[in-house]
Amino acid sequence: MKKLHRDSHVETLSVRITGRVQGVGFRIATVRHAHMLGITGWVRNADDGSVDAVLQGPHDQVDRMLSWLHMGPPAARVQEVTSQEEITERYFDRFEQI
Repeated sequence: MKKLHRDSHVETLSVRITGRVQGVGFRIATVRHAHMLGITGWVRNADDGSVDAVLQGPHDQVDRMLSWLHMGPPAARVQEVTSQEEITERYFDRFEQI
């Protein structure tokens, strides 16, 4: 793990996605899309049937990833996406499913 520099232009968001988002390939599609956009962080299933993620990267790419999460993969039916900016010194090296 690397430390994030104070003057970096990296945004970190904590995201929760609800709806039919488990059992439909949501996490693997999220990993692929994050790799395509150069986003780092992680995605995981939550016990309540939602999906949690942390997105880190330049604002424009994070914004594009957030927009994609509102749709998700074809089999998903996203109901709601909530996000909150995180203040962190952690710098993620890659995007992964955990």
